[in-house]
Amino acid sequence: MKRQTGFSLVMAVFILVVLGLLAGYMARMSSVQHATVLHALQSARAYQAARAGLGWSVARLLNSGDCKAIIAQSPLSFEEMPGFTVSIRCSSRSFSEGETKPVVYQLNALSEYGSYQSPDYAARELAVSIVMGE
Repeated sequence: MKRQTGFSLVMAVFILVVLGLLAGYMARMSSVQHATVLHALQSARAYQAARAGLGWSVARLLNSGDCKAIIAQSPLSFEEMPGFTVSIRCSSRSFSEGETKPVVYQLNALSEYGSYQSPDYAARELAVSIVMGE
């Protein structure tokens, strides 16, 4: 009976070590999940900023009829989305289809948050083509 007196102590230490490892693993997974959720949120905001930039670009294009008015004001920043910048690219090509000469405009909006090397960097790029006939 004397030989078994230290066995409970060994089991208690083993259980404490296992519980400590489990708690450390859970804390690590929680922080990874938190970072993933924050990145997904910033990515969704970057997408919405790019959509807003495209909407602004389309309105300017329909009002002015050329890319000069859009490129002159790029990059954009929105008061409602601090930290995001939206760079707009606009290009056009003319075609000849019978008697009509449509112009195809290609609009690209790149929304970025933070700097490229930073861990909180988020970016989205959207594109739209518009055909305007003459």
